[in-house]
Amino acid sequence: MSQEIELKLALGQDGPAALRRHPLLAALPVRVSHLGNTYFDTPDGALERARMALRLRRVDGRVLQTVKTRGQGGGGLSTRGEWEWEVPGPGLDLEGLAGLPPAALGDEVLARLAPRFTTDFRRETREIAHAGSRIELALDEGEILAGERRVAIRELELELKAGAPDALWSLAEALAESVPLRPSDTSKAARGGALLAGGWTLPGGDSTADLLHRAVVALDALADTGEPTWREAAREALAPLADRAPEARELARGLDAPDWPTPAFGLAALRLARRLPADRDLA
Repeated sequence: MSQEIELKLALGQDGPAALRRHPLLAALPVRVSHLGNTYFDTPDGALERARMALRLRRVDGRVLQTVKTRGQGGGGLSTRGEWEWEVPGPGLDLEGLAGLPPAALGDEVLARLAPRFTTDFRRETREIAHAGSRIELALDEGEILAGERRVAIRELELELKAGAPDALWSLAEALAESVPLRPSDTSKAARGGALLAGGWTLPGGDSTADLLHRAVVALDALADTGEPTWREAAREALAPLADRAPEARELARGLDAPDWPTPAFGLAALRLARRLPADRDLA
């Protein structure tokens, strides 16, 4: 098992183009790949309830099987357990799954696994040395498909390869000066589950970190559904933070910008998230 430490950032419509123009990235070599992924679960969502994700990924003529466990973090930063290995395909390697430690992968669950939804996207990968650390930047553009429903993928993942997690925040803030982006706490797997179910559920809690996490998830829901109720849910979660963090007031005002998320909104969100404990259970 490896441990994945990454900062997930959702991009505005002009985000990918602005990111490619950023001076920190302009001279970096780029590796382009096309990833087709099928996510599996039981019909009643046993893995989703356990906050696990199981997928088969087709890339460069290979098939990779991946299991990710419940994440810990908040404000876009997450730490997850991950197992990944190459399989013959086209189906799951059930024997390999049975040998993994997560309790949710018992025989009863393995017997009922079935495809649930897919993600297909183009990935641009760059690697940068920043603040004494080595970071991989993965820009993903594509879509999530569940039956007849689909939503866009437009996100940047900053994964720590070596060094200190604080370098992820530093790089994100440097990018946010000119790129419309914001922290995102919802994985592609969780977004696919919400699309499949036709609805989102917001996390609870009333600590400062809980409230920011709820606001970030509400904004993930807003981006995928376009429903204004999620903007109001985010505003409601941010309201109690106004007296505790000046950035929260700026975020609440920024929600009404016609070109949301603006670089100013993303920078304020990152600065607020950076100084809060990243210890929430993530989807």
